[in-house]
Amino acid sequence: MTQHDSPALPAHRPGASGQGPDAPSLSRTTRPWMPALLYTLGFLTVYLLAICTPWGQRAENALFGLGKQGGEEAWIYPLSGAAYGSTPLPPLELSAKPTLMVGLAVIVVLTLVRRCWWQGCAALGVVILTTGGKEVLKSTLPRPDLVGAPENLLDQGFPSGHTAIPAALTLAAVLVVSPRIRPYIATAGVLWLACIAAASATMGGHRPSEVLGATLLACAWYGLATWLLPPAAAPGATRSTRALPVITLTVALVIALVSGARNDTLTRSLVSAATAFICAALVWYAAVGRPAHTARRTRPALR
Repeated sequence: MTQHDSPALPAHRPGASGQGPDAPSLSRTTRPWMPALLYTLGFLTVYLLAICTPWGQRAENALFGLGKQGGEEAWIYPLSGAAYGSTPLPPLELSAKPTLMVGLAVIVVLTLVRRCWWQGCAALGVVILTTGGKEVLKSTLPRPDLVGAPENLLDQGFPSGHTAIPAALTLAAVLVVSPRIRPYIATAGVLWLACIAAASATMGGHRPSEVLGATLLACAWYGLATWLLPPAAAPGATRSTRALPVITLTVALVIALVSGARNDTLTRSLVSAATAFICAALVWYAAVGRPAHTARRTRPALR
């Protein structure tokens, strides 16, 4: 009798699915929506606690009573543009709109050069919605006078426009640059934000809640943009040296302390610096500090 060998079957390997072409894939792209929600809730929490409660208003109004009125005592005052004949540090004073226009132009150019159309649209959306939303919110969100504050403390400045510009431009830039340089672009933007946020708070132009609110607003729009991007266009994991986050946040803290320093009050200086550092940490975490946007989910092998 002639023995016919049957075709050899492939040896079973652990983890092999053994499924046909129509079987579900082993991996699925997931784009987390939770960051956008958390940043939005953070924005609302800051607004409700700092502006819509008597003790929140008293705490922030008390900062304006520490030291002299105005920003003349701030170390960064000569660079603020408020001093006669001084050149403002972008985007302070009259440099706000030119800084915003230049930033938008750079995003458009990078989008055209790299042909990253989805990312470019998302980046423009982050900047436009953050800065435009800031204007809408400043005119619509009420600031009730719950503590009988002086008239000069009743101005509506939530969220801060000067802080919104560097926060939004930094997050927009990381969407359109190459992944290889994304951490370093984020580092430059975070250091810029730390300086501007501290300066805005310490010179009396904005309360700490207004500075923090602007940053959370930018992060919320960035989180929404990355969630809505197609899977192929969503930013993946950002790799950098292990020391870069520590170096970035350490330098950001130093810049915040120097930019928030005043000659007449230590408390106001430290509060301004702490607020700016929190803003820098939030943007860094949103831009490069989160895990990868893709997660691998596996199913047990079918036998």
